[in-house]
Amino acid sequence: MEIRTLRYFLAVAREENMSRAAELLHVTQPTLSKALRALEDEFGKKLFLRHSFSISLTEEGILLRDRAEDLISMADRIERDFLSLDDITGGDIYFGLAESYQMRDLAREIRTFKAVCPNLRYHITSGDTEQVTEKLDKGLLDFAVICELPNERKYDFVLFPEADYFGAVMPMDSPLAKKERVTAADLAGLPLFCSEQSWENDIRPWAKERFSRFRLEGSFRLAYNGSLFAREGLGVLLTLNNLIDVSPGSGLVFRPLSPRLDMKMYLIWNKYQSFTPIAERFMRQIRSSFLSQE
Repeated sequence: MEIRTLRYFLAVAREENMSRAAELLHVTQPTLSKALRALEDEFGKKLFLRHSFSISLTEEGILLRDRAEDLISMADRIERDFLSLDDITGGDIYFGLAESYQMRDLAREIRTFKAVCPNLRYHITSGDTEQVTEKLDKGLLDFAVICELPNERKYDFVLFPEADYFGAVMPMDSPLAKKERVTAADLAGLPLFCSEQSWENDIRPWAKERFSRFRLEGSFRLAYNGSLFAREGLGVLLTLNNLIDVSPGSGLVFRPLSPRLDMKMYLIWNKYQSFTPIAERFMRQIRSSFLSQE
């Protein structure tokens, strides 16, 4: 199995058309067809369903597509990393980020770093803890930002200088909007929106015995999507401060939870990780900067 063949496979999977894929890859259609047949023979599985004017993936093809995307990303990254080994003022850094207002601190650090390393190229992937740590573990990321205490056996980390806090987002005409703070008793029995991660790791221990009366109406990985449902009066969104527009014209309000429920953010990286020079320099800068603000 060659990387080139996997690139061919992904192009056909994306275009769902052999002719278009061949044109994009700058190869002849017979060459492409031969490579894909060889790939199917190698795996002993049918990867494509061929229709009159299109091609679709089989279940085995979908599995290979998901794995091949990671392999190609890793191959591309290895090539870029080796090309940048002698460049201490430039290169690529890969981040996986949780959704948080504290990302402003990271953005400021990148701005400061880019002033002394003008050839820096940074790449941002967003996701929850499970999503970004999976990519970090695979070596697809240099750093991840997560909102739960890291596994110290696997990761080194620095704590962000500040903390976010949870609150309830609801329409301005909601009865809860009249309160300055929202308690677990206020939320009991109401339809609620929250990310699955926060629901289990944060809201459950915060609500304590009242959690049994909490009703998860729907879960969202992106708070913005949840806010659209809250605006329609379908439920109350439990999320972090400053993620949702609650300006007077938004039709929404944010009320902090009581007792206050803080959320700490961590920048993590794999222990014993072999960094590129540019990633090593950034790690030293942000560690020094964040530790000095504690």
